Order: sequence, then structure tokens, then C-alpha cells
Amino acid sequence: MSRRIPTTLNTRRQFLQNTGRLLVALPFLPACKNELTPASEAIAWEAVVLEKLPGSLRRTPQINAWLEVLEDGRVRVFSGKVELGQGIRNAIRQVAAEELCMDLDRIEVLLAETGVTPNEGYTAGSGSIQNSAMAVRYAAAAAREELLALAAAQMEVPVADLRIQNGYISSKGLGGKDISFHELLAGQQIEAEVPLDIRLKPKSAYQFVGKSIPRADLPNMVQGKPMFIHDLRFPGMLHARVLRPKNYQSTLLKFDEGGFRSKAKGILQVVRDSNFLAILTTTEYEAETGVKLLDKYTSCSKPAIFPTQEELPAHLKEIADSPKVEHGTADIPKKGANKTNQASFFKPYTMHAALGPACAIAQYDGEILHIWSHSQGIYPMRAGLANMLQLPEEKIHVISSPGAGCYGHTVADDAAADAAILAMAVPGKHIRVRWSRADEHRWEPYGSAMLMELEASLDADGKINYWKSDIWTDSHSTRPNKNAATLLPARHLAKPFEMTSRGYLKGGVRNADPYYSIPSMQVVAHYFDGPLRVSSLRSLGAFANIFAIESFMDELAMKAGSDPITFRLSHLEDERAKDVVNGVKDMTKDVQIKDGEGLGYAFCRYKNYAAYCAMAVLVSVDKPNNRINIQKCWAAVDVGEIINPDGVKNQVEGAIVQAIGWTLSEAVTFDKYEITSTDWISYSSTNFSMSPKTIEVQLIDRADQPAMGGGEAGTPPVAAAICNAVFRACGKRILKLPVQLNRN
Repeated sequence: MSRRIPTTLNTRRQFLQNTGRLLVALPFLPACKNELTPASEAIAWEAVVLEKLPGSLRRTPQINAWLEVLEDGRVRVFSGKVELGQGIRNAIRQVAAEELCMDLDRIEVLLAETGVTPNEGYTAGSGSIQNSAMAVRYAAAAAREELLALAAAQMEVPVADLRIQNGYISSKGLGGKDISFHELLAGQQIEAEVPLDIRLKPKSAYQFVGKSIPRADLPNMVQGKPMFIHDLRFPGMLHARVLRPKNYQSTLLKFDEGGFRSKAKGILQVVRDSNFLAILTTTEYEAETGVKLLDKYTSCSKPAIFPTQEELPAHLKEIADSPKVEHGTADIPKKGANKTNQASFFKPYTMHAALGPACAIAQYDGEILHIWSHSQGIYPMRAGLANMLQLPEEKIHVISSPGAGCYGHTVADDAAADAAILAMAVPGKHIRVRWSRADEHRWEPYGSAMLMELEASLDADGKINYWKSDIWTDSHSTRPNKNAATLLPARHLAKPFEMTSRGYLKGGVRNADPYYSIPSMQVVAHYFDGPLRVSSLRSLGAFANIFAIESFMDELAMKAGSDPITFRLSHLEDERAKDVVNGVKDMTKDVQIKDGEGLGYAFCRYKNYAAYCAMAVLVSVDKPNNRINIQKCWAAVDVGEIINPDGVKNQVEGAIVQAIGWTLSEAVTFDKYEITSTDWISYSSTNFSMSPKTIEVQLIDRADQPAMGGGEAGTPPVAAAICNAVFRACGKRILKLPVQLNRN
């Protein structure tokens, strides 16, 4: 893989590349026991022959793209994924440490920097474990084998006589003399690619994988120490604010710059490019007060572009494309058509609602544009920025910096585009852009509103023999790419960029085909270009589709005269799916349900090929006040091989808490002219009063199965489990989110 480190970065990695120093692709090196670990005696290394390389190795198979040995004997591992709070740095360190037989504190992990780390696209879809961590595992194993072979040649001994431990290799035949990785590789470079046949450390010898290794970054978070992009400061840095148009089609009609400057204080520069209008100041306070004043000296059009809130479901049906069969055949046998059961469900537009607003910093040094961003895809974003600014991609250097944890396409990329435009206008200065809460709520790409109409029939034995799903959905990903219009500011320039693609439409039918054994099944998609900006939000269409499917499964269980657990199990063939369903059954077997309470269940295999999650929720319903109280939540989860149990549990717990807000309170609101849910009052995300007193997560470890991510598997079952519990508590079937008992 060829890559260029920006010329202004005087890094050890650049120096080694330029001088031919060996770079080894090792992710995380596990800590080993005090005694040296024999290469072939104490550990019976597991021989593996692959049909194809795992994950991101397929794009970047070179070992030296993934790790380098440092002068002090530590190993630096490179990953193109970003840290969203999911703990990917820990998982990578654990798998690397195992394969390299090193202590955890001897491993340094560098995440997401263009020209330095591999291009791994977006951090999305719960794919970091299988794509990045597994790439690191195999690259580390390949590096270990290369190091052992090199040491055997230099020492003139068989590999079987070598021992490897904490960055050193020794030979029994040479009196135990050690040679460090660094000494061994001096003046060389491992050019090899990761082979298809490789030796891995056997799971029976693991010391770190499968253990709950604490995250090193949590103490700094808890203590409020500087670690996020919002905390970054540079000498002479300027603060900027951008005045947004009134809505998607609004234009800037007039700007009284003279009047504004006569009243404003601390304004260093005003930057305008058609509908893009921004100010630069020396302090944060001046930027904040200045943009509010700026609004008073501008005049913008405000066309009516939205339907009313009440008209939305009907409007989405009216604007949809012709139906398209996405699963099943065009014509399916409609068995038991005279006894079909039907139900219609609705999910509104929902926000990412990141607790910290977007922030970015950019600096143009005259040759390279440097950007610090909490984007979830630094390489794809760089491609969009290059198009917008008409710069070669290698002239843009993007460094990932942590922001507010959030899953999906937020306005982090848009903030970076703001900063990039302003940095090019004021070369040499670091420009910091921070969005307001109102702007973030108005302009972020939401999760699409969706309608789901289901129809099914039961045979004489109470089994489903026919199922049809009709799904109305917008795109579920318009993430940044080479089309600059995926970056919001690019649409506001004098030569505006326009979207040339509708993005990832099929995200709307994710999990729309039930993971149950049904002989006759069809999913029909009705795609639309909706009135609100949309993109990827945690689990894409799976949240809405599983809400509908699992609510309908409860209805069908009642029709069949079966309890909800037995009914689901009777339609499952996958033993792993049955295990998670039986898991929540066992976890809730002793629950005593009081008057006004209900226990609801739901199941999902995310994407129908990834992690499994079954869920149970106990709720109480306060009928006089139309209030739902979630008492407890249980989840049984199977992510295959578990790298870090505590990390998986944290992911599932977070997914549950976020989805509770989507279920009980969250909906983007608007009138004909603008988005009206612009703060935490008008858009109410999950709070402590909504959250359950207890969340219990049970993990099923499948050490013999491929490792999978768990960041999104816990989201889809939440709404159905809550709504099924509500039905059992008060007899009210919830068909529309967010839950309002007096409406539903």
C-alpha cells in the first residue's frame, strides 16, 4: 500500500519509511507470562488455512500497513477505525498482544489518521471487530512468524528452538541470548503480505482475549480531563461560527455587513460564499455573541417545504417509488388468505442527538490542509473535501479526534467542511468551528421515518405459512464520499454541489425479512425521497422493522393460542437463535408480575447474519397519567467469540438506553417552514427517569465461532419488547412511535 505522510509531520513512522526501516503490521500484543513462551513447545500453535483474508486485510494485506516496532521495543498498531466509545482500541490491543506474546502496556494503538493508518472506510455497522480487530490479529500472527523466521536465520537455529516474549526472541542453543524485535529488524522492512496459511495462538493459551480488560481512557473521562476534540487548543487559534440558512431551500437575500460590523465586537473577518456566511473571532464568547448578532443583519428566504406533522405518513406514501420486491419472489403463494392477520406500524424521524455538539479544527499551512475531526469515516470525508475544495486528496491530512459518542452519520463531517472552507480563507491559522445545539438539531441527517405494513396467516397447527412486509423508507446512508454534496456546506456555496446518488436505500429493509422459518415470505420496498435530510442512524432500518415484526409476532402468538416464547421457538431453526431466546426465558422465569405490570419479549439477529440478541422488558403502566415506567430489562446476546466481555455488555446496555428514548419520547418535529425540535425540551432523548433500574446482560461465548461486533444488535429488539410489555400490562397495542397511550 502506498501512502504519503504530510510533509509537515515529522513522525517516527515517516522517518522509518524514508530510511527503509522495517515496519511490521501488528495490532495489539498480548501480555505473556514471566517466563519466555516457546514458539513451538509450550504452545501448540493452531494452523489455519483461509479461503480469503479476513476483514480489512482484503483491501490492505501488507503487514507493515498494520504495525511497526518502535526503538524502545514496544509495538505500535494502526487501525483505520475510530473510537466512538465502543472500546475498539482495547479489543485490538488484546488480539495483538496474544499473537505477539507481549504485555498490553507494550502495545500502542493509533486510530484513524490519513496517510498513516489503513483506509478502513467508515466505522459503522458493528463491523470494527470482524474487519479491523481480525485484520490486526492475522497481521500480528504473520509478523510473529516473519520475526521468528528472521531470528532463526540469524541465529542459525531451528524455529522450534526459539522462544518469544515481550519483544524479545531467544534460543536455548545459544545460552538463552536475547535479541529484540528492534535489533532483529534494524535496517530492514517486512514487505510480505499476510498469507492465507498461518499459525494462530490457540484459544486455550489466551491470556487477554475473553477477559474484561478496563479501558485506559475512562478515568480521564470521569475526571473531566482534556481528551475530546472540544478540548484541543492551538497557539493563535481562531474561533468561528457559521450562520445557517432557515431551511434546506432557503437562500441568503441580503447581508448588511456595514451595520453588523458597527455593532459587533471582536470580529476579525467575515467569510461569505453565496449562502455560506461565517465569522472569525479570537475568543469563543465573541464568536457566540457575534453569530447571534449576525442573524439580525441578514435576510433569508423561508419557503414552505415540509408537510404538516399529521400529514407525514400519508405524504410519504404519496411520494414513494413504484414497489420493489427486495426479498422473496414477485408472486408468492398466499396460503390461508381468508384468515390473514394485518397490522400497520409507524416510526418518525429520529435524531442522533449527540450530547456534545459537533466541533472541528482546520489549518492550511500553504501546502497541506490539516483537519481534526470526530468523523466516523476520515478517508471518505477527505474524498468529499477534496472535491469541494478542488484539492488533491494527498494535500488533505485528517486526524481523528474523539467527540461525543454517537452511532451513525452526524454533522461531524459538516463541521469539518466548515472549518476547511474557513482555513483555506485564512491560511496559517488554526480555525475552530463549533456548532450550536439548535443548528445540530435542525441540520443533522436524521434516521428516516418509516411505515411498515405486515400481513400473515397461520395454518391449522398455528404455524405461520405466509408473510408479507411492505416497507416505506428513505435512504439510510448518505455518508460522505467523493460527491461533495454529502457535506452540507458544499450545498451552500456559489457553485453548489448537488447530490447525485440517493445513498444506501436497502438499509431501509434491513431485518425486514423475519429470521423465522416461514415457507412463503415476501418483502416489498417503497422507497421515497423524503422532506427531511437523512442518513445512517444506529441499526438503520432494523430498529423499525424489528419493532413491527416482533410486535406482530406477539399478535400472531395470541391468535395461535401460544405463549410468545414458545411461538418464537417453534419458528426458529438456528440453534444459536434458540439459545438467546431460551436465555431470556430463563432469566425471567422467577419474575413476579404485579397488577398494572407486563413482561414483553423480542428477538433479533442483526442483519440476519450478525450478532444475536433476545430481550425481555418489565414495565408498569400508570394509566391515569399515561406514563410507562420501565422496571427492568434483560438481554441474552451471542457475538461469537468474545474479545472483551465488559466491552460487549457496555455496548448492549448503551444500545438499550438509546433505543428507549426512540421508543418512548423521541421524534423530530417541524412545521411547514422549519425544524422545530431544536433543544432538549422540544426533542426529549432518554433521561434517567425513563431508564430501567436494572439492565442485565447475559453473554453466550462461542469461542469456536468468528467474533462479531455487538454495538448495534441490542437496539432493534427494544421497542417491540417494551410495546409487548405495555400490551400485557394494559391491553393497549402500540402501533406508532413514540409511545403515547392516549393516542395509540
